[in-house]
Amino acid sequence: MTKTVIYEQKGGVALLTLNRPKKLNALNYQTIDRLMLLLNQIEDDANIRAVILTGNGRAFSAGGDIPEFAQSIEQGVDVALKQFCRRGQNLTKYLENFPKPIIAAVNGLAFGGGCEITEAVHLAIATEQAIFAKPEINIGIPPTFGGTQRLPRLVGRKRALELLLTGDYFSARRTYEMGLINKIVSQQELLPAAFEMAARILRHSSLTSARIIAAVTRGINTTIDEGLQIEAEQFARMAATDEVNHRLSAWLDGAAPESQLII
Repeated sequence: MTKTVIYEQKGGVALLTLNRPKKLNALNYQTIDRLMLLLNQIEDDANIRAVILTGNGRAFSAGGDIPEFAQSIEQGVDVALKQFCRRGQNLTKYLENFPKPIIAAVNGLAFGGGCEITEAVHLAIATEQAIFAKPEINIGIPPTFGGTQRLPRLVGRKRALELLLTGDYFSARRTYEMGLINKIVSQQELLPAAFEMAARILRHSSLTSARIIAAVTRGINTTIDEGLQIEAEQFARMAATDEVNHRLSAWLDGAAPESQLII
């Protein structure tokens, strides 16, 4: 049976590819469950230090699998909440809180749940041809994988409501201008750019990266005072480690990794 998510390891980076190209990589329950399983394995694998998530074919992901979702709806609200809504929210929550950097390499259309994955992951690169949309309103529902909550926090209430209430497409350029993606590249440059970004992160301590991700993810929705406390807690978790002493000694000895100019 064809795997709905392909797993490859390239050095210290796991490449996960959504693999339902004929269905535009729609997120059926099997795909979400396999993605969660692979992420759980990657979290426990010390040899994997970053993740790149992309799609096979012309889509990153068209969102939830509507025919499957419709079957859940037919069984009642409680079934739909459990099978569809909670499953999708658990996925995006896991992506958002994942302790290793996750980079979305958006290779094509990213609608609904595909857009919500882009919102949830830590970093994202998209091709010039990538198209985004929040089309759930077209079938009479609000987004269910966290889109009504993360999008306003990321781009502002009015811009988010325009996208959520119209269901209109928006380009990679507008997505970049709103801050949902970090970079736009050509189709040929997409995966090389994602791996290059991962390599720049992997020059540094994985433990420190995990602490930074935790501080940002937990602190972004709190008051500044609460966020500063979270930041201090993450610092305290690192300050007493041998790794910090080693990194400080390397820095003082002139052996710190060189920074790169971001263009």
